[in-house]
Amino acid sequence: MMNARRSLKQHKQAGVSATVKEIRISGSGGQGVVLAGIVLAEAAGIFEGKYVIHVQDYGGAMRGGAVRSEVVIADEEDDIEYPAVLNADILVAMTQAAANKWTASVKEGGTVVYDSTNVTKTPSSAAKTYNVPLTRIAQEKLGTTLVANIVALGVICALTGVVSMDTLSQALVKRVPKGTEELNKKALQVGFEVASRM
Repeated sequence: MMNARRSLKQHKQAGVSATVKEIRISGSGGQGVVLAGIVLAEAAGIFEGKYVIHVQDYGGAMRGGAVRSEVVIADEEDDIEYPAVLNADILVAMTQAAANKWTASVKEGGTVVYDSTNVTKTPSSAAKTYNVPLTRIAQEKLGTTLVANIVALGVICALTGVVSMDTLSQALVKRVPKGTEELNKKALQVGFEVASRM
């Protein structure tokens, strides 16, 4: 335990290398938070050849309980000093509870995307914040709220360039259920286009 504490302390003191990106996607069970994290991690790791750590936390319940998916992406293996998100570069908060809990963990100048369908009170932050009705967009543009998570991936891709749309799309079609590939690719594109106009 002492070693873990020392590592955490050293990580906080040293800060994170500019070649490392820490991303947290958070919401509730049933919103596809974990899938979004896996797709992002595989886009960076498998298709872009970067070093990646993916961590997921389901909280107390699978559906309706708090869920988060964390991805750490680095150009070099040694750049990852701690295997979890501590000071996020990017946060996606799909519920009010997620926004309240995790906004303060985003570094100054980072990027926060709130699903404004569900987040009505945005906490103050030194990060760049974007209120995007992810769930409403998914329903209105694609006919289902089930792809709001993929709309979110398109949004953060456009806003941050953390991975390319090409690799994100490749990872997506390898992960989503057979028969839903086109729907999910459309969701990704819709998110990218919405963010590109912001």
